[in-house]
Amino acid sequence: MSNKKLDVITFGRSSIDLYSQNIGTSFNDIKGFDAFVGGSPLNIAVACARLGVNASLLTAVGNDKVGEFILDFLKREKVNTECIPVKNGTRSSAVVLGIEPPDKFPLVYYRDNAADSQVDIDDVQRANIPNYRILLINGTALNVEPSRSATFFATEIANKNDVDVVLDLDFRADQWHDYRAFGLTVRAILPRVKIAIGTEEEILAATMDDASQVTIKDQQISAPEIKGDIDVSIDRLLASGIETLIVKRGEAGASIYSADGNRTDVPGFPVEVLNVLGAGDAFAGGFLYGILQGWDLYKACRMGNASGAQVVTKNGCANFMPTLEESLKFIEDKGGF
Repeated sequence: MSNKKLDVITFGRSSIDLYSQNIGTSFNDIKGFDAFVGGSPLNIAVACARLGVNASLLTAVGNDKVGEFILDFLKREKVNTECIPVKNGTRSSAVVLGIEPPDKFPLVYYRDNAADSQVDIDDVQRANIPNYRILLINGTALNVEPSRSATFFATEIANKNDVDVVLDLDFRADQWHDYRAFGLTVRAILPRVKIAIGTEEEILAATMDDASQVTIKDQQISAPEIKGDIDVSIDRLLASGIETLIVKRGEAGASIYSADGNRTDVPGFPVEVLNVLGAGDAFAGGFLYGILQGWDLYKACRMGNASGAQVVTKNGCANFMPTLEESLKFIEDKGGF
């Protein structure tokens, strides 16, 4: 095995995303859809690649045209696809999304027999994780076997080989048989994680005690309302052994929490929002770019905020991730880091 360290490998779901062409129209009145690609780990890999990072994606696709669509896009984006097996007898995932700004973004997941949920321990072994500087794992990959065991195995390899593990919480409520199972599983893997990233809702989900804390309105699976004390939840996650928790706060930017309880707020970049879906993945891509450059957490989060702010002005996710030149100009025009 080569001793050369590659930059980042992201692990988890991938899909074709069908976005409403009728922005502002209720879901029932949609007349057509644009076909993009999606899935948080895929989006993050593309966001990194657009910024010049050497990025790989560990996922799986079915032996179908949707899988070909996903792989062709990734290759054009210079994301390494050598870690993506084709799983016969499964289906590549799909997502259908409505766009009703400023605050309604209903979506429907089609993940029965999802190929990316069939990534297994052998696939992880073939991915050569010790070659990378960062492994990014994803909460949704923990919902079923064999991808759950494969994710734990990937973190075990990473921990043994000085590969930093970053967890994108990615709570998608309808992908769990019991909402509480999300938190139980996340808390089990957190001791293997260096940096965790999530929204306030995802952090509350990772610590909930009662499923009644979750309310989903307007089919907004990616943005449920969750009751709880965010400060208590943050403290609970920090107590797991992670070094850093990054809380994404939308237009307000992000907050950095360290294990000793210190908090640093990083302002965002005000823009007019068209579509919030994918903004968190853009943030992760910009943040990882900064970490790989050796930047401090504040500057890395500022880069993440810039990436997210640019994507919310677009009507898609991976297809609209900014390039390095675009992000640096955006930041300069908005007053700098």
